Amino acid sequence: MPSVRSSPFYNMENSALFSLIRHTSTSSTNSTSEKRSSKSSKSSSGGLLKMFKLFPMLTSGCKMVALLGRPRKPLLKDHATTGTIFGYRKGRVSLAIQEDPHCMPIFVIELPMHSNVFHKEMASDIVRIALESETKTHKKKLMEEFVWAVYCNGRKVGYSIRRQQMSEDELHVMQTLRGVSMGAGVLPSPSEKEYAADGELTYIRARFDRVVGSKDSESLYMINPDGVAGPELSIFFVRAQ
Repeated sequence: MPSVRSSPFYNMENSALFSLIRHTSTSSTNSTSEKRSSKSSKSSSGGLLKMFKLFPMLTSGCKMVALLGRPRKPLLKDHATTGTIFGYRKGRVSLAIQEDPHCMPIFVIELPMHSNVFHKEMASDIVRIALESETKTHKKKLMEEFVWAVYCNGRKVGYSIRRQQMSEDELHVMQTLRGVSMGAGVLPSPSEKEYAADGELTYIRARFDRVVGSKDSESLYMINPDGVAGPELSIFFVRAQ
């Protein structure tokens, strides 16, 4: 869905300051003053409008997401990576990584972890997920590898294979969250049968600092909103030397 570190505010001139300035009696001076006042008013209103446009980005509710529609251009202009971990409560969680929240993911994988197990790990405030590729050919980019051994907080939980094509549920999640930059909650299920069988479809979506150590190692560090304390989530990608 459509799709926040730069401030939306523009410098606004203080209108009270104009009342203290002595105007001359010439018409040219009055005309110049009127142009400056008009320019100041437009600048102020423009800054406020941009501020209000950013408010929906702070809301993770699905109803707000549905109202946003598809953006013409991304509102986030930095280079933060977007990561989404989602899954049914009675099923396994999937990980999707996007360079741009409005584009298709560059990496999607179903982790060998049930949702309830992952949620318990998140409650510990520090979660480190490591994906290790045992391929030694180095003919592909790191995130193009298919088979991964998955570790969570130092414990090996199994193996996973990177998706070449997303499932309908995964496409549904990416489409529904295309306007959400960060948040956590419950999404409407695309199927009532799946909802009844697997429970609610939950998600955690955040922005990550992406650090490339080498062609064989990358890491993602979750960015918490300024002034908000939260769990530390790190994701590591490593290829055997």
